[in-house]
Formats: sequence, structure tokens, C-alpha cells
Amino acid sequence: MMLERGSIADRYAAVRAEIDAVLRSLGRPGTVRVVAVTKFQPRTCVQEALAAGVESVGENYVKEAEGKLADLPVRKHFIGHVQTNKARRICELFDIVESVDRIEAARALDRAAATQGRTLPVLLQVNISPTERFGVRPEAFDDLLAGARALEHLRVEGVMAIAPAGVPQVQTMRAFETARACFERSGGKVLSLGMSGDWREALAAGSTELRLGTAIFGPRPAKEAIR
Repeated sequence: MMLERGSIADRYAAVRAEIDAVLRSLGRPGTVRVVAVTKFQPRTCVQEALAAGVESVGENYVKEAEGKLADLPVRKHFIGHVQTNKARRICELFDIVESVDRIEAARALDRAAATQGRTLPVLLQVNISPTERFGVRPEAFDDLLAGARALEHLRVEGVMAIAPAGVPQVQTMRAFETARACFERSGGKVLSLGMSGDWREALAAGSTELRLGTAIFGPRPAKEAIR
């Protein structure tokens, strides 16, 4: 059972130990990256997480990242909706963009990466939930994949998806299987599935990356708490 109280270091160590135990049971030890989702967390908490061993963080909003992540020595993942007018700043701040869900966003990021003389790693976000606003529908995935692959300054590294919330486990697994089918066609190596409430199912579905917020930081503070 994960620790509900204690320091960020305690919670991270506990959930990392649980993840490693599940991975051993699945016969794939040491094959999963943990991305600490820092949405609405103050900079001091992010610094605590880094001191505890966190190597990758995920942010949903450009403005938050500017205020607390810009100079921190950590791998930065953009996991929010890509607004084309913020593509340049996203490309400047982040090491990878996990949420490319339409060709317009891919082209905007490609142009931004070109001006910065870099190749930007991206994941394609697949919509596997009836309540999720963003993500390419599975039936349109191949068209987005082909379009993104054709862009000179993007490198498609795999797939990201968000499972439906509050549904039976069998439905979660079915959704993850849909995302995995897209991933297998992507030619990439990163399958980013699973958050604090469904990471076990994600590992069973073959996820290579987990995006964990409350499991590491505890309950998310109000937005006003950001420093």
C-alpha cells in the first residue's frame, strides 16, 4: 500500500518500490520511467522531488513551467494541450512534448524546433476516453502518425493516452489496449500510460512510462499555492 502521509521522498520511495515489485512480477524489471506531474505544485516541492531522486517532471501549462522549472536540472515533459500560439515557448522549455493530437500542433512545433535548430521528441496523444477532450481518435491515428513523421524537426517516439476515469478495471484495460495497438504501429519505444489511480493496469498493458502526481506529492494544492 502506498504511503498517504509523509514527505515527498517517502511517497516517491514507496511508490517506486511498488512499481518495481509489479515490474518484477511481470518479468520486466527496471523498464519504466516515472514522470512526476508537478501541476499546481510549488517550486519547493519540485525541488524536494528532485532531491528524492525524481529525474523527469511533467507540466500542463507553459506559464507554470516558466515560473518553476526553467532552470532546474531535470528532464521536462509537456503533457498539456498544445496551443499552436505557444509552440515556440513549449519548444524552448521542454525536452519532449507528449500531447500532440492534431497535425496543426505538430506543424507548429516543427516550425518552432526548426528556428531553434533542434529535433523535438514527441508522443502522439490518443483519445481512449469518452470524457477526454483531447487526443486523436484511434481511427485517425495513422493519418496523424504519417503527417508527424513527415516533419523534419519532429521525432515521433511513441504514444500517450489518458484512461477513462471511474470505470471498472476491465474497461480501463480495454482502453489501454486500444492505445497500445496504436503504439505498436508508431514504431516508437515510449508508451506513456497510467497515472496515480491506474498505474498498475498501465504496467499490465505494457506501459513504459507512468505520469504520477498525487502518488508522489500527495493531494494537489490550490492553484494559488504556486510559488
